Amino acid sequence: MTDTRQNKENVKMHLKDLRQNLKKMHLEVTEELILPKPEDVKFLMNKMDKLLKLIESK
Repeated sequence: MTDTRQNKENVKMHLKDLRQNLKKMHLEVTEELILPKPEDVKFLMNKMDKLLKLIESK
């Protein structure tokens, strides 16, 4: 697999994971009226930062 293709797959994987986590967090806030823990938000922010670095490395 080429580096470009691998990077694309990595980005897709990260985006799917982030989307799933954000979707879960959104449901907790809107349906269960539970605010996310600060460490959960920080964790997702770190994941987004890693994804951004991966994208910018191209």
